[in-house]
Amino acid sequence: MGIKTVAIHSDVDANAVHVKMADEAVCVGPAPTSKSYLNMDAIMEVIRKTRAQAVHPGYGFLSENKEFARRLASEGVTFIGPDTHAIQAMGDKIESKLLAKNAKVNTIPGFDGVVKDADEAVRIAREIGYPVMIKASAGGGGKGMRIAWDDEETREGFRFSSQEAASSFGDDRLLIEKFIDNPRHIEIQVLADKHGNALWLNERECSIQRRNQKVVEEAPSTFLDPETRRAMGEQAVALAKAVKYSSAGTVEFLVDSSKNFYFLEMNTRLQVEHPVTECITGLDLVQEMIRVAKGYPLRHKQADIPINGWAVECRVYAEDPYKSFGLPSIGKLSQYQEPLHVPSVRVDSGIQQGSDISIYYDPMISKLITYGSNRAEALKRMEEALDNYVIRGVAHNISLLREVIVHPRFVQGDISTKFLPEVYPDGFKGHKLTDLERRQLLATAASLYVAEQLRSQRFLGTPRIPIAESKRSSWELSVHLGDGIYPVAVSKHGSSFSVEVDGMRLNVTSEWNLASPLLSVTIDGTQRTIQLLPSSSLESLRDQKICGKYSKILLFNYRISRNASGETSIQFLGTVYKLQILTKVAAELSKYMPEKAAEDTSSILRSPMPGTVVAVSVKPGDMVSEGQEICVIEAMKMQNSMIAAKTGKVKAVHCKAGDTVGEEDLLVELE
Repeated sequence: MGIKTVAIHSDVDANAVHVKMADEAVCVGPAPTSKSYLNMDAIMEVIRKTRAQAVHPGYGFLSENKEFARRLASEGVTFIGPDTHAIQAMGDKIESKLLAKNAKVNTIPGFDGVVKDADEAVRIAREIGYPVMIKASAGGGGKGMRIAWDDEETREGFRFSSQEAASSFGDDRLLIEKFIDNPRHIEIQVLADKHGNALWLNERECSIQRRNQKVVEEAPSTFLDPETRRAMGEQAVALAKAVKYSSAGTVEFLVDSSKNFYFLEMNTRLQVEHPVTECITGLDLVQEMIRVAKGYPLRHKQADIPINGWAVECRVYAEDPYKSFGLPSIGKLSQYQEPLHVPSVRVDSGIQQGSDISIYYDPMISKLITYGSNRAEALKRMEEALDNYVIRGVAHNISLLREVIVHPRFVQGDISTKFLPEVYPDGFKGHKLTDLERRQLLATAASLYVAEQLRSQRFLGTPRIPIAESKRSSWELSVHLGDGIYPVAVSKHGSSFSVEVDGMRLNVTSEWNLASPLLSVTIDGTQRTIQLLPSSSLESLRDQKICGKYSKILLFNYRISRNASGETSIQFLGTVYKLQILTKVAAELSKYMPEKAAEDTSSILRSPMPGTVVAVSVKPGDMVSEGQEICVIEAMKMQNSMIAAKTGKVKAVHCKAGDTVGEEDLLVELE
């Protein structure tokens, strides 16, 4: 649009992608959000210093803060979003619910007021009837939300929700409403101008969630028929007009199995998942927001808004999906490669190779969006994109995302906000291999082992010892995968390998470029994209004299990461599998190797994630019961209660409130 930009950033975000993309960048404070991205005084000073004429607040932080919008208006700076009245009315869940009722929008039964304390929360919850949802009045993004099924959970939920709300939004007010069990979460995108025009831009299906945060979104929804879509859209527009809304906004609904829908909240900002709407309508929502803020009328009528094709978005997080469907992971992205070579793929990310994922902010790495002429095509492209997405240095949730989009229930559109706990009642365990997939993985792993052995015999395409060139063409191996040990026979035929597994012979072909993080392998005609998880290990750092000057050279060894015991890791069908590949002789000798005894974890409490200790509830000598809260860890603005695994006496406490802890750090010991 030809508009110059200024990026604000905290000191730890000095090298962030948005900083590099902007025309100017100014630091607004240290890492904690209260001292930087929520520091209105510092941000206003930057606006004055750079003479910025408008502010786009993004997705979070001050994007729904009426005080910030008011301060901008008082200095003649345009807020690219709705006016303060609409932010206050819709940003406050209590007031927005009353306004929705008056606008004849369907609402959820609940308490229309602020809950004062835990005792009042229990009384209100009993009156409404369990289960109830306790949530921050000024909240969003799953922060400050808890489901309570009894009095005890209500008290605990009130405490955690108020603390999270204060930390994330600077507002600890809470409300309570009836929790609608097993609903769908479907939202309507609205767009309105300052001239009384308002449109609904169809719906987004956002039912795949964990901890009330969206994981997979798509547009349109498989569930809505044209009549329900129109009814929801018209109610959303009626609500927007009731508060004289101008800009892009989202009205969220819960929809039950009978297609009854209830107003949940209105987000007076751009949504994280807006790209799927852009894909099916052809509108650029950010551009429209800027035009509306400038005072231009909308360029489209309701009849102009199409549904062209299908779009799916996966939120790629730096999280370990094997822990509660995703506990945060921190670290440096040592290798990062987006799957932009896959057709009809869009990646919205704020990081790049070398970026740090810290404990201070949301752990989202990117939004991965695929588009197709229909849902099946969009999902197939998403599957391919996830297989081709390379992320190293932090744990990530690609394995969970891939399993969700190929699951029969998801493919059929049989989903709700309970999808993850229903499909994975014992937690996510990764992809469960079929017998054919297991044979394909074993054959691929054995072929990779042999390919690397052959490569290590050559140097610049020439045998290292020409007089002793090996003519070997067959190998007998033993591959350990999970609880099984499988004899595998490999023979080489040109660039292909013939592999015998379980009495069946498989033909494996590839270019065998072991230096690439991605490898396309064809197994009996079936193409698979695998990731080799190269060690990229720093082999040596030497001083070299070049042209009379000393220069340090990093020598990397790109190879399949395999330790001394033959263990290697391969990402196959989205999940990383650990295998041990040994020659037949080595496998026979390995039984003499002593095994390391497993640590008794019942008497110790370790942090399951990196974060900050908010509170410690015990001291040495205290008696604790199984399930009793020991301490609270805050990570990425979410608070997590750490509990005792058994009844016993506290032997030692290794942390205190305010401490920063890493994953697996020792917190408390029991006798």
